Amino acid sequence: MAAREYADEIAKINITLQSIEQVLNLPKLIELAADLEAQASVPNLWDDPEKAQVVTSKLSRAQSTINKIQGIRTRLDDLPVMIELADAEADKAAAYKDIDSELDNLTKTINDLEVQTLLSGEYDDRDALMTIRSEAGGVEAADWAEMLMRMYLRFCERHSYKTDVLETSYAEEAGIKSTTFRISAPYAYGRLSVEQGTHRLVRISPFDSQSRRHTSFAGVEVVPVVEQSDHIEIDEKDLRVDVYRSSGPGGQGVNTTDSAVRITHLPSGIVVSCQNERSQIQNKATAMAVLQSKLLERRRQEERAKMDALKGDNSGSWGNQMRSYVLAPYQMVKDLRTDFEVGNPSAVLDGDLDGFIEAGIKWRKSRD
Repeated sequence: MAAREYADEIAKINITLQSIEQVLNLPKLIELAADLEAQASVPNLWDDPEKAQVVTSKLSRAQSTINKIQGIRTRLDDLPVMIELADAEADKAAAYKDIDSELDNLTKTINDLEVQTLLSGEYDDRDALMTIRSEAGGVEAADWAEMLMRMYLRFCERHSYKTDVLETSYAEEAGIKSTTFRISAPYAYGRLSVEQGTHRLVRISPFDSQSRRHTSFAGVEVVPVVEQSDHIEIDEKDLRVDVYRSSGPGGQGVNTTDSAVRITHLPSGIVVSCQNERSQIQNKATAMAVLQSKLLERRRQEERAKMDALKGDNSGSWGNQMRSYVLAPYQMVKDLRTDFEVGNPSAVLDGDLDGFIEAGIKWRKSRD
C-alpha cells in the first residue's frame, strides 16, 4: 500500500536523534537545567538584574533544547503506532497522508536540530545583534539595506525569534542608512553569524527614470550579545557621547526631547546609537551594551586572525561579498562561499533563508 519505506526512515531518524543526544550530552543538559532552575527560584535573584538575566536566559535555552529533543523522541515513538492504526482504517489513503506529513515534518525538525549540534563556538548559543548598513549605490543601496532589514525580520518572525529594533537611521529619499536590532533566541548568534558580509543586489532600479539595471551593496554585521562574565573594559575617557532627537522616515521627529544617544569609541572608531528607549539614560545603557558586544566581537576576530596566521590561513575574511541577489535579467540568489543557490528571490527576500544558513554553518564547520 505505502510507497515509502517507513521503517527505514524511522530507523534513520532514530540514529540521528541518538547521535544528537550524545553530542549535546542530554543527561548533563537536564542536570544543568535543574541547577539553573534552582538558581532562578532564589527569592532575591532579581536584586542583581544582570545576573538574573544571564540565569534565566541560560535556563530558557537549556529547556528549549531539552524540549525539542524529548518532543522529537515522543513523536518518533508514536509513528509505529500511527502506522498500525492506519492499517486498521477504512480510508487508508487519508490515514497514510497524515503519516507522510508527520514524517516530513519530523525529518525537517531533526535536520534543524542536527545543524544546531554544529554550533559549538564560544558564543554560538547567545542572542545576536545585527547591524545593516547601506554601502555603494546611493539611494539604491539605502533601499536595498531596508529590503535586507525586512528579510531578516521576516526570517525571525517565521521562526518565532524575538526582535528588538534599537536604532534606525533613515535615508533622505528612500530606504535606510543603517539599522541595529537584537535577535533573542537560542543559538541566534551561531545561526545568523554566517550572514555577515556584503550582500549585492542587481535589479532594474525603480528610482531610474530610464529603467536601467543597477548594482548596489549593503553590509551585514552580526555580533554576540555580551554577558556579565565577558569582562570588556571600557574607559570613559575613550568615549564621546552625543545626544540628539530621535527621528523617523523623512526626518519626522519621533520624540520632542534629545533622548537618542550616539556613542563613539575613539580608539576603535566604532559608533553605536540607540533611540528606541524612552529616556536618555536607558538609551545610553542600551548603546553601551551594543558597544561592548562589538568590542567583544572585535577581540574574537583578532584572536581568530592570530590563530589563522599560525595555521598559515591567508584566505582573508570570508565575510566580504558573500551573496548575490539577481532580480534582472534573470532570477537567482547565490551564496558565493557555499555555491548554494535558489531561483526564487521573492521567497528569499520574504525570509526563506534556512537553506542558505544551513549551508553556511556546514561550510564554516568544514573550515575549522
